[in-house]
Amino acid sequence: MLYKSLLRLVASLWLCAVCGAQEPGSGTQVERPRLIPQNSGTTSGLIAVWAVNENVVWACGRNGTYTVTTDGGRTWNAHVVPGAETLQFRDVQAFSDKIAYLLSIGNNPTDFRIYKTEDGGATWRIQFVNQNPQAFYDAFAFWTETRGIAHSDSVNGGFPDRRTLDGMTWHSIRNNMPPALPGEASFASSGTCVTTEGENNAWIATGGSAIARVLATTDGGNTWNAYDTPLLSRPTAGAFTIAFRDALHGIVGGGDLDPNYPDNARTAVSQDGGKTWTITNRPPVTGAIYGLSYVRRNNDYKDWRLKDTVVITADNGGAAWTPDEGKTWYPLRNVIGYWGVAFANPQAGWLVNGTTGSILKISF
Repeated sequence: MLYKSLLRLVASLWLCAVCGAQEPGSGTQVERPRLIPQNSGTTSGLIAVWAVNENVVWACGRNGTYTVTTDGGRTWNAHVVPGAETLQFRDVQAFSDKIAYLLSIGNNPTDFRIYKTEDGGATWRIQFVNQNPQAFYDAFAFWTETRGIAHSDSVNGGFPDRRTLDGMTWHSIRNNMPPALPGEASFASSGTCVTTEGENNAWIATGGSAIARVLATTDGGNTWNAYDTPLLSRPTAGAFTIAFRDALHGIVGGGDLDPNYPDNARTAVSQDGGKTWTITNRPPVTGAIYGLSYVRRNNDYKDWRLKDTVVITADNGGAAWTPDEGKTWYPLRNVIGYWGVAFANPQAGWLVNGTTGSILKISF
């Protein structure tokens, strides 16, 4: 009898390992995502990641480094952009294995730059060099290969943001932006404080002031509105990262960089294009939520069972995922130090480590 009981136990454990284990306290069978380490080709910390499709993915980070795969991560090829060896690339967006943009930051005003390649990284052209000594460009986002916006912390009560309409030149849209709150800024944690959707929708997450806000446009950046969120905000806290799965439904994540206040990591969701926000159940991470991504990005992948599934990263505070836009959360165990996350589809997502340069492929 004992021998048969042991056999049944072993069989049960094997079945759970193959089919998905029950998460503690969930009361239901939950399929955990599969995590596969990949060799990024670099030990420089990787900060941002962008999945063009299930095969072509770009990531970037410290020491002027970027890395790209064209085979879904089986092989990555890492390089350093000439002249950017001392800079950090805080954002990347690509449109193919040939065309990609990088946004850099550094210690000097002119270290904030936008680079573009049209030949897979063989050559890079600097499109924009910041000349404003007070500006700090956190991230950019694009609607198309030739239309995008770049966002800066506020300067003298306004946002010196930039827009390109031709994929080559970047013009100021400061006068289009809403007035900034005192000290209002964004966080260049994973290049995801700005997001776009459709042909003309965009959202920017802010903090640093008394209120964490979302700045929103529905006309490609010609006009903007500012909406309050319920996330904590102060000089070290606010909304860090934002994503929308369609024109109405989005999620924003934030927290506090101050190590004395590790328990303020929160997410909030909107069902009206960012006008109003509702705090979700508390995610099982600490510190600040650096990055987040919907598993089913916009309408690119028609698996509606996963339309509300989101993965979040919180650097050393861990990582987690939710199948229902924040009603229930499950930790991604032992996923520590990852700053950014991006998906091409539910079977093809990637997390990048901001310190070691490690990459994990994540599949649902």
